[in-house]
Amino acid sequence: MTLKIISAEDVLFEGTVDSVTLPGTQGSFMVLHNHASLISTLEAGVVRYVANGDTGEIEVNGGLVDVDNNVVSVCIY
Repeated sequence: MTLKIISAEDVLFEGTVDSVTLPGTQGSFMVLHNHASLISTLEAGVVRYVANGDTGEIEVNGGLVDVDNNVVSVCIY
């Protein structure tokens, strides 16, 4: 699936990943390939992703996530 992490100033990450863990306002949650469509708010925390066995992390102060058709779009503050 494709992960895009963007802010008002820059694209922080764009690439193919195996999983994404997000700091939702109702608790942390993981998105895997073929996840159901959803829109959620994010609180301050860390977005973690796994791509080809490598793990990456990006700290966020909050934002929104949209999951649809194996594309995870994260808009951060």
